[in-house]
Amino acid sequence: MTYNNNITSMKSNINYILSGFALIGMFALVSCGSNSTLDQKKKELDKLKSEQASINEKIKKLAEEISVLDTAAIKGNKEKTVAVTKIVPGYFQHSIDVQGRVDGDENIAISAKMGGPVTRLNVSVGDIVHKDQILAEIDNKLVRTQIADIKAKLAIATDLYYKQKTLWDQKIGSEVQYLQAKNQKESLENGLATLNENLDMYLIKSPISGTVDNLNIKLGQSVAPGMPCVQVVNFGSLKIKADLSESYSANVDNGDDAEVVFPDINRTLKSKVDYVAKAINPMTRTFGVEIKLPSDNNFRPNMVAVVRIVDYKKTNALVVPVNAIQTADGKQYVFVAVQKGKTMIAQKRDVKTGPMYNGKAEIIEGLNPGDQLISTGFQDLNDNEIIRF
Repeated sequence: MTYNNNITSMKSNINYILSGFALIGMFALVSCGSNSTLDQKKKELDKLKSEQASINEKIKKLAEEISVLDTAAIKGNKEKTVAVTKIVPGYFQHSIDVQGRVDGDENIAISAKMGGPVTRLNVSVGDIVHKDQILAEIDNKLVRTQIADIKAKLAIATDLYYKQKTLWDQKIGSEVQYLQAKNQKESLENGLATLNENLDMYLIKSPISGTVDNLNIKLGQSVAPGMPCVQVVNFGSLKIKADLSESYSANVDNGDDAEVVFPDINRTLKSKVDYVAKAINPMTRTFGVEIKLPSDNNFRPNMVAVVRIVDYKKTNALVVPVNAIQTADGKQYVFVAVQKGKTMIAQKRDVKTGPMYNGKAEIIEGLNPGDQLISTGFQDLNDNEIIRF
């Protein structure tokens, strides 16, 4: 019984030991299997990551294509027709435009010095005259009568003086008689000189050489001292005068390039600024500029002229039409045509502008030489919209 029990116990122990070995073997098998599975899963994970990167790249590319085609798809896949202008560096200038007038230092209205009726007109409008030429005469009969009278008295006084002088040289007669005769002669001579000066005041003379531009008197018309009678202009010394706003005082200097346009005679001149006033007019807050004109009878005093003074210029500027620049949220932008694969799209570009003049603006930032600016058809464009020329 005891033996059987021992046998049974030994069998149990053996079975227990065998079971232990079986468990150990099983754990060993499991352990080996786990290592193999881990390596396999790691490889699978690396493969998936690689595939994910490839998929992400495809997603990104597809998203860009969808972004490009989105607007066209919404509109029935229609392309927007536009016109483009290639951006090429070139010359750009900004000018100050102001209205001026023709004037001159030798543009003179000659007045009468004495009153009376006009007895002679020696010139007509358009006549060329020289300095000190007599243009007209005013009635001077009274002065001429006085001159004739004093000349007669002077002749007698002169004759008497020489007789008294001859006697006095011979020590005949008194010194008083000689001095009286001398004084009478000299007094009459001074009176005659004064009358001749007065006679000259009845003559209207030209103080300059030039052209009779206006004649305000007629033969027989009475004139008064100070009354403008004849206007004489020297067309060889005319100039343009203009007044600029005080805000431009730091922008304009002597020698600046200028363009003068005469709309009434369809004439344009290239010139330079000859004079810039230093003082500001306290009433108008302006300062004067002057530009000399060449000799030309077509230029007339007080003629209107448009003066364009160049205050900024650049040789390699990027210039675009002002109307191609749009504004949104306080920012300025334009559209340029960009090749995207086989598709041409409109790309929005933020820009920074410089001076603007005559419908054009200088672009300081945002564009490069060679860019294709969309100059027509940009009003309803969207960023990345498909276009065609």
